[in-house]
Amino acid sequence: MPSRAGRGYRAVSGTTALTADPGYNGGMADSPDRALEAGAPAPEFRLKATPDQWVGLDDFRGKALIMAFYPADWSPICTDQMSLYNEILPMFHEYGAEIVGISVDSAWCHAAFAQHRKLHFPLLADFEPKGEVAKRYGAYEYKEGVARRALFVLDAEGVIRWSYVSPMGVNPGAEGILAALEQMKEQRVGAPV
Repeated sequence: MPSRAGRGYRAVSGTTALTADPGYNGGMADSPDRALEAGAPAPEFRLKATPDQWVGLDDFRGKALIMAFYPADWSPICTDQMSLYNEILPMFHEYGAEIVGISVDSAWCHAAFAQHRKLHFPLLADFEPKGEVAKRYGAYEYKEGVARRALFVLDAEGVIRWSYVSPMGVNPGAEGILAALEQMKEQRVGAPV
């Protein structure tokens, strides 16, 4: 008997139920099914940081970069997550790292949100084409049409050194980011001269 499971769905073993396949990427051949992992080169991007200013990966060459993809401005968990990163921004800077938040919201929405929350790091608008950068990083939630809650720590050469995808309803905090930055620092100290 042919499977009733279509593209993007899988049969649940021992039942007739179908469930969404979490690895299905909506048929986007150029987009990974899962978040890019450590060792992968970070895909290039150029996104609006303000309604009239663009920021790209090249702007961060020579520095560690934390990329925090999140579903939406103004949602309670996203607000807590971005506020936490703002509070510990000096700790990131101690490691020579910069941070950007990325969601599918517009630059205007980001500007209002950043002003209201007094954020001191850029929020980048992966707005149009919607989620294009999140898709390249394997950090797009096709069912909801938003970025996943995904974290990437890049080294100064633009190579991903750590990545993590948190469940949508869970603030991933900063412990993993700080551990990755510490590990990168230790590797630099132990590197041959």
